[in-house]
Amino acid sequence: MHPPAPAAGGIGSGGAGDEPHQGGPGHTREERRARRPSKPTVSCRVTPNKPGDRSMIGKTVTRLAGAAVGLALMTATAAAAQYEWTFQTSETAGEPTFKYKQEWAQNVATMSGGRIKIEILPTGAVVPHNQTLDAVGSGILQGHLTDPSYFSGINPAFSMMGNLVGAWGNPLEFLEYMKVGGGEALYNKLVEPYGLHMIGAAATGLEALPSKKPIRTVADLKGLKIRAPEGMVYDIFAKAGAAPVNLPGSEVYTALEKGVIDAADYTVFATNQAQGLHKFANYPSYPGFHSLPMVDVSINKKIWDGLSPDLKAILVTATDKLAYDLVFRLKKLDLAAVAEAKKDPNIHIVDMAPEERVKFRQIAQKEWANWAKKNDLCGEFFKSVTAFMSERGMI
Repeated sequence: MHPPAPAAGGIGSGGAGDEPHQGGPGHTREERRARRPSKPTVSCRVTPNKPGDRSMIGKTVTRLAGAAVGLALMTATAAAAQYEWTFQTSETAGEPTFKYKQEWAQNVATMSGGRIKIEILPTGAVVPHNQTLDAVGSGILQGHLTDPSYFSGINPAFSMMGNLVGAWGNPLEFLEYMKVGGGEALYNKLVEPYGLHMIGAAATGLEALPSKKPIRTVADLKGLKIRAPEGMVYDIFAKAGAAPVNLPGSEVYTALEKGVIDAADYTVFATNQAQGLHKFANYPSYPGFHSLPMVDVSINKKIWDGLSPDLKAILVTATDKLAYDLVFRLKKLDLAAVAEAKKDPNIHIVDMAPEERVKFRQIAQKEWANWAKKNDLCGEFFKSVTAFMSERGMI
């Protein structure tokens, strides 16, 4: 899925003259404060003109004292933020997943006792969605929460690891591979040369497939004009007999409405329903059988290397929670949207039979093998993930 058009604006509410965030372990509040000019001391003295003014003076002093205490508390709280970072996501600010990622940052702040403060920005706020890899590595951003498939033009391994099309029956299979099957170690082998470190992986869940025609079998894909981003998903749909069309996500609605495409690899059921895609593509496949994109939670490697063990553990723990939040909360939204769609007599939800899903995976496997030849890391990932799937009877 490609994100919608980037949101307007820059970093937070700051203007063009704001000091940009810098990467590295020294990106602390204390160092920024040391670079700021000191503020002049202001003396305030109240001289009574007559005895009756004393009560007013007392009230004024009380208010000033209260304000001073409040300011001291605010300063103490702010001083507790040892690190301040900016992470960019691949969503617009209105999407549910953006809210969940903001909660991730809040959890990090809470668990760290305020030592880490992370600002979460929507897609395009600092750099385009496909440039966050370079931005995090260079320190323009301190981290990102995004789909690594956007970086497939830099290295095809990003496409393979970011969305191994046809591989997963549910997001928990993917998370198991990343956590205990060797996936995270391989992904760090991929990103660390670019100056990043993966804190952990999450996933949004299997994407649904809105279609104007029912897709009950692999044979039903033959000749189907389906929107698919360039890369592995495009290649696999072509091998399955479909006629993939490379369109940006922002054009999916209009393309379905005008009949330019018959179906779309786009996103999860709830979002498809909310955006009105089922008005034109009223045979949605759910649960999906094709695409389960990774959410890569990565940080600038120099920053990571400079963190204390307890702060590293806090970031990992918060990311594990985010992974399960995304799975279960998005599933809840999907189920509510499915229930709503079933009330519409014009929408017919299609669930591809298990044996047909196996056929699609077999087609996909051949394309995985082709991609494995692109470079050594693609080949290493192919061997690792297929061994994991074979051990569990998935292939």
